[in-house]
Amino acid sequence: MKIYVNQDESSRARMSYASEIMRLAGVENARIEEAFALISRETFLPSPPWTVISMGIGTQTRQVYDLYGNVLVAIDRERGINNGEPALHVAWIHAVSLQPGETVIHVGAGLGYYTAILSRLVEPHGHVEAFEYEADLAAQARRNLQGCSNVTVHSGSAFGRVLPNADVVYVNAGVLSPDVEWLRALNPGGRLIFPWQPHENWGPAVLVKRQANGFSAHSLMRVGFISCSGTTETVPARNLPSESDLAAVRSLWIRSEREPDASAVAVYDQVWFSSEEVRA
Repeated sequence: MKIYVNQDESSRARMSYASEIMRLAGVENARIEEAFALISRETFLPSPPWTVISMGIGTQTRQVYDLYGNVLVAIDRERGINNGEPALHVAWIHAVSLQPGETVIHVGAGLGYYTAILSRLVEPHGHVEAFEYEADLAAQARRNLQGCSNVTVHSGSAFGRVLPNADVVYVNAGVLSPDVEWLRALNPGGRLIFPWQPHENWGPAVLVKRQANGFSAHSLMRVGFISCSGTTETVPARNLPSESDLAAVRSLWIRSEREPDASAVAVYDQVWFSSEEVRA
């Protein structure tokens, strides 16, 4: 179904929306605000009527203006897949500090809305490798992103596979632990952001940076994401971390490079979290 939109009204709605979500995220960044103001959210959604979700309540609408708020929009209600909260993504994108010319791996691209935002922020000369496990969503994302020449969409899991080198790995699905290949893919100074959800449906967003002597890691905020599909994760080898443990995380290690010690907060098959800072 083609969506007919008054472009002047749509443009005004996007500008107001971009300003509001920046305010809600507590971020001042002209490049991020411009990206959200320019990219049409409706282009990356199913045909109307849309289900807009605010404070856990879903409302159906055919009005494009209703999409331009800090709301979730359903992509597939049966699978629990939605378009994500814009202010949260503003905060995450600001935290990873995307720069022109960088390479991004986007895990859990959905229908491509935030992929399009990421692609604009790495222009010129940057590239986004987008992975979407659900084959139907990946096919639609590929169509939606045809105008983004710097995006490659992969249909399949971003777990357990060797990935191209990247400056940023941006994960939009909850995981028990980050895949070791995400860490290995990071260039020096590279950043990984992901929802660490060792407890069912919740946990902190964690920002990881590749330092000269290891991977620093810090919790940013409490989040709840749909779980990542296509993983082979198991529960930690040690007890589940408490909330205070989650807040205490300061580094992340690959077990083949360093075995867990007394600073371990959570230990998994291939990686472990530590309360110890990465040494300079």
